[in-house]
Amino acid sequence: MLQLSDVSFRYNNKPLLESLSVELPIGQIIGLVGENGSGKSTLLKLIAGILRPTNGEITVNGMTVTRRSADQIAYLPDTDLFYEFYTAEEVFRFYESQFRDFSYDKACIIAQYLDIDKNVKLKNLSKGNRGRVKMAATLGRDVPFYLMDEPFSGLDPMVRESLIKGLIRFTDVETQTILLSTHEVHEVEPILDQILLLKSGRIYAQEDVESIRDLHNQNAVQWMKSIYNERVK
Repeated sequence: MLQLSDVSFRYNNKPLLESLSVELPIGQIIGLVGENGSGKSTLLKLIAGILRPTNGEITVNGMTVTRRSADQIAYLPDTDLFYEFYTAEEVFRFYESQFRDFSYDKACIIAQYLDIDKNVKLKNLSKGNRGRVKMAATLGRDVPFYLMDEPFSGLDPMVRESLIKGLIRFTDVETQTILLSTHEVHEVEPILDQILLLKSGRIYAQEDVESIRDLHNQNAVQWMKSIYNERVK
């Protein structure tokens, strides 16, 4: 279980996140959604231990999250952090040297599934193929929690489809949880168990996707819009 208890974060005295309390159970794929500037990336960095809360606490299995929590949490940022002169092969070998839970063999299987040429330098790859390399490296780790910041942003529909399928194929839905921020809500909705909606640094709503369909008779996008409209009134 990953838990946030009354978490707030300020930067230069500006509040970015305010009083967030939420539980993320094992065995779910959770969509983190909201407008640009709502705090999604900041929240993921806090959970990953890259940033520290100004107030409140984040715990994983009862232990306070720090940078050392990387043995429980794999983080895929929205930016390219690898050296551009690396090949996918070198990225995988680097991950192998840094994370005891990383499986080089699994990463290579994912790379083959995603049609990645491991011997091409990242600088010579398209944005879509660099995204595939990042996904293969992240899913090559065996951890309870995966955090992914806009993994499908700016990619063409065929690439997004292959990455979405990869999430299902190469994670264990019983023992692992994926929290991913995305604007492509309609495309990822079929694989989501929950949606966590942020607005202006606060949790606006958290709902099971099944309940959205069955109780509200809406798809995820319709539900998001209705929530926003209700709160505006």
